[in-house]
This record gives sequence, structure tokens and C-alpha cells, in this order.
Amino acid sequence: MVSVILPSYNPSDKLLKTVEQLSLAGFDDIIIINDGSEQRCAEIFEEVKRRPCITILSHEKNMGKGRALKTGFEYFLENRPDKAGVVTVDDDLQHSCKDIRACAEQMEKSGKAVFGARNFKSGNVPFKSRAGNNITAFVFRTACGIKITDTQTGLRALPASYLPTLIKTSGERFEYETNMLLEMKKADLPFEEHPIETIYIDNNSSSHFRYFRDSVKIYAVIFKYILSSLSAALIDLIIFTLLNLFLPENLEDWARIFAATAAARVVSSAVNYTVNRKGVFKSKSNVGNSLIKYYILCICQAFVSYGLVYLISLVTSTGQSLLQTVFKMIVDVILFFICFAVQREWVFKDEKN
Repeated sequence: MVSVILPSYNPSDKLLKTVEQLSLAGFDDIIIINDGSEQRCAEIFEEVKRRPCITILSHEKNMGKGRALKTGFEYFLENRPDKAGVVTVDDDLQHSCKDIRACAEQMEKSGKAVFGARNFKSGNVPFKSRAGNNITAFVFRTACGIKITDTQTGLRALPASYLPTLIKTSGERFEYETNMLLEMKKADLPFEEHPIETIYIDNNSSSHFRYFRDSVKIYAVIFKYILSSLSAALIDLIIFTLLNLFLPENLEDWARIFAATAAARVVSSAVNYTVNRKGVFKSKSNVGNSLIKYYILCICQAFVSYGLVYLISLVTSTGQSLLQTVFKMIVDVILFFICFAVQREWVFKDEKN
């Protein structure tokens, strides 16, 4: 069986009902993390503590859902060596015990993480939750190569073997659940999804999710994968434009475009490789191997960019002008998405021992 990890901050009496339902469903080890709740909630925690099979861990001050989960994971690894894993749930009755048990049993059977996936097409889902999840799911799929239906589900069944990696994952608040997905992708820790009932009580008014501040943190985690390449693309575009406009006019079009593309790519690629390896992908792969792979990709990308810009210029009878820069921008945007995926899956993918 598994342990239940339940972060709680300023809970209502829904916490009591959640614990009662979990106990009735047969869960015999419920680890609650009081994440620095206000003194007015002390009576609720005292009441919960009197129930059987309850462990309460407390933070002196509010540290965020991510830190609360990691506190629970650390306690589990130190004190529950015979358990198969954990299942994380929220404290506001948003998960039915039937779904919690189903995810836990599927995890034990498959040995993989299992995430409860809500149906965001349901009519009772608040608009901001539906829109936010759909946007995040699209970004995860296109930018990060992670296909997931419900990016912010709190119902996650995790094998014990995953927890050492997840404890070291960055993030203290709601962004931690996003970081968890990215770290699992990087570490080749697979997950499955299990359809669950979509429950929103009082339009999700009890949620402690700070929509703007926490959304910024979540999307910052994702878009850092993109900003490095966009910065390098800007450097590349500026150098290409300057050289393309100021190289001698008596040069043939093919020679001028080739020289401008090559020089721009040398500078921008050096910046992009360094930032991507250290700051974006945080790769531990061998520098020599990743550098060779990177420049194989870089050379291929440069030739494709050059070839397509030259071909479009030839077809449209465009001479030396800023219009060729527009052509290059369109071509490079398309190549950006292709090459980003190649960098993620091949160039900076950590070697397995």
C-alpha cells in the first residue's frame, strides 16, 4: 500500500472530511504537512491529530506547496521503507477517494507515476482553470516534449524510487509541480494518466493559488527553455542584417547571403551553446560530445536557413534588401522549433550510466 501526502495551509473543516473519507477508504498512513497555517487553524489540526494513522509535520511559517511536498517526501523515505510509494492529494475534497485509490493501485501495478487527469471540457470547470491548463498543456507538448492532459493536478501517485530525484527538484510553491514534470522528463521517469472526476467546490474558492504571481513562476520555468534560443536568434539576425547590407554589392547574392549567414551563426551559436548547456538544459553530458552534436546541428541548420532564404529570394526576384531579412526571420522561426526539440532530445540529453 502507499502513504498519503497531504499539504495543508489554513484549512477549513474540509480537511477533517478529507481525512475521514481517506480512512474509510482504507488508507492507513496519512502524512499531513501543516505549512505554517494561522493560529486560528490549530483546533482543526488538533482534531485531525486525534484520528488514527495520522502523522502531522509542521512548518513554523508558510513555505509553499512545493516545500510542503518535499517535507512529506523526505519524511516518507526516512520512516516508511516498506511502502511502495506515495499519493499526493489536496485538502479541499477535490479528489474522490475512488480516484485516489485507483491512481495508487495503478502506480503499484505499473511501477510508474500516475497522475489524475481531470476533464477540462466539463461545464463545472472555472474558465481561468480551463484556459490556463490548456495553454500550459500546449506549451508542455510543443516546447518540452511532454504530453500531459492535466498539468496542475494535485493527485499524483509516485513510486518511492522517484522521490530522491523529486526532493532535489527546484521550486518551493506551485511552480514545483511544473518543475516536477520537467525533472521527470529529464531523468527518464515515466508517468501515466488516469481519468478522474472533475470536482470544483464553490468555484475553487478555497485554493491558495495566487493566479498572477504563481502563473508567472510556472511559465517562467517553461519559457526559460525558449528565451535563450530567442536571444541567440536576435544576435544572429542583427549580425546577418548588418553583413548582408554592408558587404560589397559586387558580390554574388549566393556568396553574400552565405557569408552573412556563416558569420552570424558562429557568434550566435557560441552564445546559445553556453547558455543552453549551463542555464537552460542544465546538462551533465560530456562537453566534447554535446559540443560536436551541437555544431553538427548548427551547421545543418545554417545550410538549411541559407538554402531556403536564397531559394525564396531567387523565386521572388528579391535583390539585396531588408526583405531578405524578413525571409530569414520566417525560415528561422520554423527551424527554431525543430532544432529546439533536437537539442532537448539529442544534443543535451544526459548520458545514462
